[in-house]
Amino acid sequence: MRNRERVLAMLDHRPVDRVPLMPITMMFAADQIGVKYGAYVLDYRHLAEAQLVTAERFDLEQVSCISDPTREAADMGAQVRFFEDQPPAFDEADALLKDKSLLAHLKIPDPLGGGRMHDRIKAAALLKEKTAGERIVEGWIEGPCGQAANLRGINRLMLDFTDDPVFVRDLLDFIVEMELRFAKAQMEAGVELMGVGDPASSLIGPVIFKEFIFPAQKKLVDGLKALGLRTRSHMCGNTRKILKARGELGYDITDVDAMVAMADARLQMPDQVILGNVATVEVLRNGSAEDVSAAVRKCHADAGDLYIIGAGCEVPRDTPVANMSALLEYSRSSQRSGQPERQEIGQSV
Repeated sequence: MRNRERVLAMLDHRPVDRVPLMPITMMFAADQIGVKYGAYVLDYRHLAEAQLVTAERFDLEQVSCISDPTREAADMGAQVRFFEDQPPAFDEADALLKDKSLLAHLKIPDPLGGGRMHDRIKAAALLKEKTAGERIVEGWIEGPCGQAANLRGINRLMLDFTDDPVFVRDLLDFIVEMELRFAKAQMEAGVELMGVGDPASSLIGPVIFKEFIFPAQKKLVDGLKALGLRTRSHMCGNTRKILKARGELGYDITDVDAMVAMADARLQMPDQVILGNVATVEVLRNGSAEDVSAAVRKCHADAGDLYIIGAGCEVPRDTPVANMSALLEYSRSSQRSGQPERQEIGQSV
């Protein structure tokens, strides 16, 4: 199977020749070509080159447009701080919607308007051209809760859930419409799989998630599927209390961070393709290649057949090459040896 075919087969719940390998690489990818991360996030040519080299070096199934969570907000006029070799960041004290009355006047930016959203679309088009159908091209948008936190400030948003629920729903509706437009433009440039990053969702409880975030997420994922996109949900952090709800959203792939036991994730999401959840720092960055091999084997055993190899979150930039290679070797060895013996949910391997 080609890499792209392997992903699509897994998402269709069809047999695959080996376990797919789809970790998130951003700073790690930039380092593979020796480019500063500030250049990676601001110039689609650096991003595309780094993704292509990393995918080829470690035989990854996908190349991804992911880089940072500030693109949409920057194009709306949010104040973003850029750094030479670190990800860009927001200043919560100067959030775009610090005054929430400004939402009524906020306009959805044109994804092809020459800003940072357009830069990502250019990356998608270049990746599509260079991969020539060998690997799946993954786009990226921000999820409703995460984008609301970017625009309003995380602390204000947490108070808004109680103090002004009408404003929160209006903000989430605005975000879903914007992200669907952005996703459509990326799809037209060559993206087949759309990643949705919503890490702030791990910071809220199940009641607020079900009342506010679930409906917005559901509207978003349904809209992405109506466009013809495959979908991936990434919520780093401890999502243990919202696992069942995550499984009900309808994403093709659900990423699970290392804070959640894989066996618990499978119990709560029995029919879901799950990606993860090798401990990002403790094992992938700081462990040995043998530690990585043992960890991914346990993840696979606990998750069963509907499983994609990845870390709990982004591969850290200084992860040893031997440890990334251990993920690849496990994927390739699964072709030879097949699925590890499935354990009863809750048992150790």
